[in-house]
Amino acid sequence: MYMIAGLGNPGREYQNTRHNIGFDVIDRIADAYHIEMSDKKHKAISGRGVIDGTKVILVKPQTYMNLSGESIRQIADYYDVDTTEELIVIHDDISLDVGQIRIRTKGSAGGHNGLKNIILNLGHDRFARIKVGVGEKPKGYDLADYVLGHFTTEERKVLETSGEHAVEAVRMVLAGDPEGAMNRFNTKVSGR
Repeated sequence: MYMIAGLGNPGREYQNTRHNIGFDVIDRIADAYHIEMSDKKHKAISGRGVIDGTKVILVKPQTYMNLSGESIRQIADYYDVDTTEELIVIHDDISLDVGQIRIRTKGSAGGHNGLKNIILNLGHDRFARIKVGVGEKPKGYDLADYVLGHFTTEERKVLETSGEHAVEAVRMVLAGDPEGAMNRFNTKVSGR
C-alpha cells in the first residue's frame, strides 16, 4: 500500500494558506478518486482507496507542520508501508514560483520543517516528494507570516492547473515512472 501524505496545519485559520498546499492536493486526489477522508487516528485524517489499481492511503497529518513525521511514522508502521518505495509527500516550496511543481525521489529537507521532521522520524530521506511552488518570500516579510498567508486571486487561478499537474505526477509515480514525472513537470511555468 502506498501512502500519499500532504503536509499542512490543522485548523480553520490555516485553510487555504501557502503552507497548506499539501492538504489542498490531497483533497483534490480524494475528490478525483472518491476516497473518503474520514479516518481519524495516528494523529491524522486519512482515507483508503485505489488509484489506477494501486491501493493507497491518503494522509493529512494533524500534528502541525513541524511534527508531521510523527503521524507519518505511525501510519507507515501500522500499514507496513515501505517508506523508501511506497511514500509520496506533497508540500509547499518557497524556492519555486507559484504553480511550479518539482518531483524528487530523495533529498534533504531544504529548510522545510515538515520534511526535517519526517526525515528525523523515518531515519532516511529516500522518499518521493512533490513540491508545489508557493512563491518566494518578499523582502522584509517574516517567513512564518508569509507561508501562513493566503494566495491572491491570480495565484489561486495558477494553482488550479498546478493542482491538476500534482495529481498527474502522483499517478505517474504510483505507476512506477517518477523519472517520467520529473521530465514532464520539473520545468518552469510558462510566463512566470
